[in-house]
Amino acid sequence: LDVAAEEDAAAEVQIQALGQQLNAALARAAQQERLRAEAEKARADAEAALREELEERQQELERYRSEFFGQLVQLLEGREGVRIEGDRFVFSSEVLFEVGEAELSDPGRDQIARVVSILRDVSDQIPENIDWVLRVDGHTDSAPIRGGRWEDNWELSQARALSVVRFMIDELGFPPERLAATGFGQWQPIAEGDTPEARAQNRRIELKLTEK
Repeated sequence: LDVAAEEDAAAEVQIQALGQQLNAALARAAQQERLRAEAEKARADAEAALREELEERQQELERYRSEFFGQLVQLLEGREGVRIEGDRFVFSSEVLFEVGEAELSDPGRDQIARVVSILRDVSDQIPENIDWVLRVDGHTDSAPIRGGRWEDNWELSQARALSVVRFMIDELGFPPERLAATGFGQWQPIAEGDTPEARAQNRRIELKLTEK
């Protein structure tokens, strides 16, 4: 009986120890779950705040973009070879360049200088927290290049976009960190078909004020 009583007492002690260990484990698990929930809430709150900030910045940039394009429309209204396509301002390549060339023509330099003059006024009002850039995109028609200095339409479209950007930097003093030049060749047409009219629409330089 004494041995049995001792064994029972030892078992009771072991049960109590296991109970304490279980309670401690449950407490740790509850704390970890609470911390996880708090971290998840903090992350969700941070994401919501970031989304809200990005939306506000996008709306603010949209306002300045609308102002920029609104002034451009008034300045260039009625000029042949200049049009609005959605949120982009589009110059026909013939307005800016000679056929098959990537050097800005004198009329083309005048057109770009007018755009930069307006953009300076608008950009001075854009808050510093909006990291904006003016995209200059070059596009060609689908007619293959035969001979000449350009290997293909990719190269010509890129050279034309770079020509506009370099003129804005070198001649007009525009900050290079606010410019991006991209060539798309013939691969983003805005007019379907192979007619002279469709090809003329696809040969273009697009300007787009956007966020980096």
